[in-house]
Amino acid sequence: MAPHSQPPVEKQKNTLATVALITAAIGFIFACIPGALIVGWILLPISFILAIVSLFMKGRKGFGVAALIISIVGTIVAVLVFMFAVGSAIDESFSGGEISAEQPVEGEAQAFVAGQDGVGTRPNPYPIGTAITQGDWTVTVNGTTLDATEAVLAANMFNDPPAEGNVYLMANITATYNGDDQQGETPWVTLQYVTGGGNTVSSSDSMIVEPESFDSLSPLYPGASTTGNIAFEVDAATANEGVYALSPSMFGDRIFVSVQ
Repeated sequence: MAPHSQPPVEKQKNTLATVALITAAIGFIFACIPGALIVGWILLPISFILAIVSLFMKGRKGFGVAALIISIVGTIVAVLVFMFAVGSAIDESFSGGEISAEQPVEGEAQAFVAGQDGVGTRPNPYPIGTAITQGDWTVTVNGTTLDATEAVLAANMFNDPPAEGNVYLMANITATYNGDDQQGETPWVTLQYVTGGGNTVSSSDSMIVEPESFDSLSPLYPGASTTGNIAFEVDAATANEGVYALSPSMFGDRIFVSVQ
């Protein structure tokens, strides 16, 4: 008599592994959303623990293994998303804000859009005389004296003459405070000269006192302006080939303006 065949034994379901997998999947989704990142941070560790426990229980292990993998990958994704969000927040905090620029053309104001067609960059600088606004400040490079050596030397007896073949190039700028702080703000305008070859020249490279120098220390109150000169020692032969690198405020973006 043939022996009776035994019915196949159905593997026991592992409910905890299923719960871990669902939790891990939901946590992974939230981990990819910066605004809901905290939910992912909560669910992913929970799913990781549930997945570990489910692997020691009777029943199918597949869901538990999948939950474990998803929870680990999700945690890595959550860390990357968090770092991206923090980096973006820091960049935004230390950025001077949006840039707007206006250039008078035959009695009318011609508006420029920052970044459009590369305007405001070194290859395509704003025209001299452009009023550049960022944050609470509007700064205008009014004009340039390509060879202001005589005026600089006459301004202070302790000013040293430039090196042979160099001249003092001088920029005249105006800064206007557009903010509403009744305590006033200091015009932390940064202006540098960038040579045609790409080297940066700062006014602090030469220990000189410019005639009617730009006052960057005295606070300005809402609506007030200050105008003055900033000088750079540059190569006389290529003085007109450079551009200005302008930052309207301490944390302002670097914007390029033509020398002439």
